[in-house]
Amino acid sequence: MKAEETTIHKTGREGPPDLRLLHFNDVYHPATGTEDPVGGIARFQTVCNYYRDDEKFKDLPKAMTFFSGDALNPSRESTVTKGAHMVEALNNIGIDAATVGNHEFDFGEANFKKLAQRCDFPWLLANLDDPNAGENMCFGQCEKSKIIEASNGLKIGILGLVEKEWLEKINTSLPASLQWREPIEVAKEIAPQLREQGADIVIALTHMRQPRDFAFGDGIPEGLIDLILGGHDHEYEYQVFKSGATFLRSGSDFKNLSYVEARRKEDAKGWDFDIVRRDIVREIPEDEKTSELAERLVQDVHRKLGNRIGFTSVPLDARFDTVGQQESNYANFVADLMRLYYEADCAVCTAFTIKGDQVYPPGELFLRNLVDCHPFEDPVVVVRVKGKALRHALENGVSQYPEPAACFPQVSGIRYSFDGEAEAGKRIREVEMNGKALDENADYTVACRAFLASAKLGYEQFRVHAEGGGAEEVVSEEEGVLVSGLLRQYFASIEIVDSMKGLAQKEKNPTSQWDRVNDEMDKSHPPRESSSDGKSGGKKRNADDGSDDDEEVSSRNEEREKRLQVARKVLKRWRRVAGIQGRPELASEQEHGEFVVGWTKGIAPKLDGRIQMVSGQA
Repeated sequence: MKAEETTIHKTGREGPPDLRLLHFNDVYHPATGTEDPVGGIARFQTVCNYYRDDEKFKDLPKAMTFFSGDALNPSRESTVTKGAHMVEALNNIGIDAATVGNHEFDFGEANFKKLAQRCDFPWLLANLDDPNAGENMCFGQCEKSKIIEASNGLKIGILGLVEKEWLEKINTSLPASLQWREPIEVAKEIAPQLREQGADIVIALTHMRQPRDFAFGDGIPEGLIDLILGGHDHEYEYQVFKSGATFLRSGSDFKNLSYVEARRKEDAKGWDFDIVRRDIVREIPEDEKTSELAERLVQDVHRKLGNRIGFTSVPLDARFDTVGQQESNYANFVADLMRLYYEADCAVCTAFTIKGDQVYPPGELFLRNLVDCHPFEDPVVVVRVKGKALRHALENGVSQYPEPAACFPQVSGIRYSFDGEAEAGKRIREVEMNGKALDENADYTVACRAFLASAKLGYEQFRVHAEGGGAEEVVSEEEGVLVSGLLRQYFASIEIVDSMKGLAQKEKNPTSQWDRVNDEMDKSHPPRESSSDGKSGGKKRNADDGSDDDEEVSSRNEEREKRLQVARKVLKRWRRVAGIQGRPELASEQEHGEFVVGWTKGIAPKLDGRIQMVSGQA
């Protein structure tokens, strides 16, 4: 095999290893990239197969494979499939055990549980207790720990651990009964149990940022954990702690892989690890079977772009000539969603974020619309800056006016006016933050794309500390969600199920993040209600049910009428039980060519004067 191995640590011990391990973490794209290391599951599989099947390893223990979380999101593909396409990719690799990452829950616990049931390996999570999950189970129906037997009979004890910080940034509805527990305390409880059950080695699969991983490794008692295999951060890292535990994080996105040979120490107290890093570069040949799988996954995603996900009752103005120089109803909608999702003080959504360059007419919205309008792979992050820096950022944003510009700042939580005839850098006149004058000495949290947090488009004020800037990172790129993913989650949250709950006057879950977001979005952009005349509008429509099965996608047109018939029967029965008078229909026509449908609220983004252009004011 071509492509050299990079030795990370070598003990110098000779003889066959007692165990062989493969490790990777944080993978999002099955397809190959453009620059080395190019990654891609086909070349990644080639390297995995090499360590499992090559002649030089035939008399050694079979290599065991472990994954440290984050696969189901974020990516453009996951916006379409809600992570379903990654299940087959992960199963194809041959994983023995995994821990969950924060992005596994971007589309909710129910979606994760559905996909986890289709996985050929266990997802482990030991320190997020859910009283409703059952014995030895945690949130997401994850097992707390597991013992896996190697091919030579040695027993490997595995547990999964996560940090509290990313849990607090999961913006889907979490049960109020969830209880996060300190990783050190949980490890002190579970690791001895695994030893008592015969574990020869104990491995912690973690999904935590480096400071928390290092605090864990240094804080556990000596000999409690032998090996910590981490995720969440995307850098390759190796460390040995004073507890004797070895730590390894293996890059990201199928671009890196770790191969570990483990040998018992000669005194039988602990383990020695020889570690090799493999970068998945272009010169590595693709595994033919996996290459065909990757191509099929891409084709499946393209087919699903035609899935319906929402409905707009008004035209959505995403033209560059609009978003690049003045207020836009669609940009208002996107910026509001960014701000509310992360509970930031404000949001800055530049014209460069909105690439649709068209007016979307009233009617159905499709996954293709989201992906085409928001094709970027960098997620929304949150930074903290001073009011003075925010004002300078707005100055940068309007500096190209009257030319439509990618840097033009569409906003939420902010109202500002500018004089487009004044000298660039001196154009901003008034700035209000949530109804009050901007305080240049106050701290404000700003939701924006990670692109801006890297000081792109002249937004030096948003450059985070890690890149030499003055902005504090509140929600990192690893924790963020794509704009397209936010929109997909939002539309899924307002479908007819939630509407029926509201009509039936069921109490909303006060802990639901999306209940809060929906309430606030409805205040800013009141949805259109069905007309009273019950007139049926135009085409027949069905909701995005989140299903991604190929047969359902291919037969959608044929089944639509059947599903509508079922929907009508259910609606009729529900109407009778709820005591609703009249005959609400699946779609109703409004004035000015606007439509609403029964399976989801018709969004109606509006202009509210948050951006004002003035002239001749000093």
